[in-house]
Amino acid sequence: MSKINKMLAVEVSRGTTHDGPGIRTTIFAKGCPLACRWCQNPESLSVKQEIWYESGKCIGCLDCLQACRSDALSLGAAGIKICRGKCVGCTACADICPAKALTPAGTAWTVDGLVREVLKDKLYYEESGGGVTVSGGEPLIHADFLIKLFAKLRAENINIALDTCGCVAEETLMKSARYIDMILYDIKLIDPEKHTELTGRDNYLILENIKLLASYIRKMQGEKIALWIRAPLIPGATATRENITQIAGFISENILDIIERWELCAFNPACAVKYIKMQKPWHYDGTGVMNQSDIDKLEQAALSLGIPGDKLKVTGLVKQ
Repeated sequence: MSKINKMLAVEVSRGTTHDGPGIRTTIFAKGCPLACRWCQNPESLSVKQEIWYESGKCIGCLDCLQACRSDALSLGAAGIKICRGKCVGCTACADICPAKALTPAGTAWTVDGLVREVLKDKLYYEESGGGVTVSGGEPLIHADFLIKLFAKLRAENINIALDTCGCVAEETLMKSARYIDMILYDIKLIDPEKHTELTGRDNYLILENIKLLASYIRKMQGEKIALWIRAPLIPGATATRENITQIAGFISENILDIIERWELCAFNPACAVKYIKMQKPWHYDGTGVMNQSDIDKLEQAALSLGIPGDKLKVTGLVKQ
């Protein structure tokens, strides 16, 4: 995949405030080794270029059917149907769609192009203490491309955050760590069998990598890497007292001394619209936001194992 090192399909979201401190630009890369049932970014699961479809915008011209080079489109009762198995991601259908009902999920960028794009908001980063966050999917799938990006952003004194699931090769994670200021690291579940059931992979590498990263941070001299742990609170899956207590125990035993923050990220159903646009079913369709009382119980479970209150944060939508 030599072309990936020259151009990478990503989604650029400017003005974000939930992927690290301050005002940030978040770069979402495609491809992930996990397949979490609750994934908030289904367009980022596959490394392949994919197409969004919004039936409400479709005017029924059917130009896309003629433009498709792989016979991946058909007309159904709900509008255009995309056969993902046949689609090669050429974007010919999106290019010709006059109503923009079909659009690419991600745009191809060069490293230099991305640098120019994120530097447009450098003043906002400086004034708010923000910067650039690279997320996904799992961005370190594209480590060669990203390390070039990190080096150029570092030369511009841009704060760099990496949002990772940790399910990557040890050498890839550590090579990237040399360039970044902050890591947002997901710990979803401690039970390996449950982790496999709900994400498609066990968590051995994830937990070993965070311990390795913690050791590296302890040995650093001068500037430190800020480390935030993030645990998604998914009803019926990760949002249990048992799981949160297990994560709290792991943090207390292995990394409490070097983390700045542990986020309990409340379930957000807003991504349901993405599954509709991707024409994919979602396991949590119809699940609403969590109640404050349930969040409080999980927060107390975390604090019960000695997690300092100033390090524990609840983020996301909560029903009062």
